[in-house]
Amino acid sequence: MAAAKSKTNWFAIWVSVVVVVVLVGLGAVVVILNNQATAPGPAPESALINEETGAISFGEGKDEVDTYVDFMCPICGDFEAQYGESLQTAAANGDITLNVHPVSILDRLSQNTKFSTRAAGSMYCVAEEAPDAALDYFNLLFQNQPAENSAGLSDDELAALAEQAGAGAAADCIADGTYMSFVGAQTQAHEIQGTPTVEVNGKRLDLTAGEITEMEKLLG
Repeated sequence: MAAAKSKTNWFAIWVSVVVVVVLVGLGAVVVILNNQATAPGPAPESALINEETGAISFGEGKDEVDTYVDFMCPICGDFEAQYGESLQTAAANGDITLNVHPVSILDRLSQNTKFSTRAAGSMYCVAEEAPDAALDYFNLLFQNQPAENSAGLSDDELAALAEQAGAGAAADCIADGTYMSFVGAQTQAHEIQGTPTVEVNGKRLDLTAGEITEMEKLLG
């Protein structure tokens, strides 16, 4: 007796095809969402901001000092109290170029308000909207620095400090969190693990090993 002819199960084939298409689609969505989550977002534009490094730069001296700061970091506050005025004076006198990098590593210590990221983003807002007020705003952020494990300053409070510095035009940018993604991307790009991080002429200093003297020499 002849063997029966097998029938093609077109229903099963089409179901398999649909499943594959759905899985591919889901994979594409995941990739897109991941890319959006890690995208740097819009970049601030200002004569003060270095497009390549993201630094907010003051002065035009040959020697360069880069500082990476988190506005909730108490050690950054101590660093600014000890060296901030000298660095800013040296920049104003043309002895150095001071490159300030607002970064974010302490969001976990602000009761889920992402204060570190919001404050760093607000610094870029001010540098873009009111460059002449940027340094005053930077100093006000440290003069009004919140304690770790607090909620930090609200967007309204950040905008009020910007207004005090002469950068009221930055209020909408601050409220919108325009440069929060940019801050995260910059923090990752520069591989910042702790703050303050200091570099002199491109060399990252080991502050625990006393290399801060390399910066101090530039300040006289």
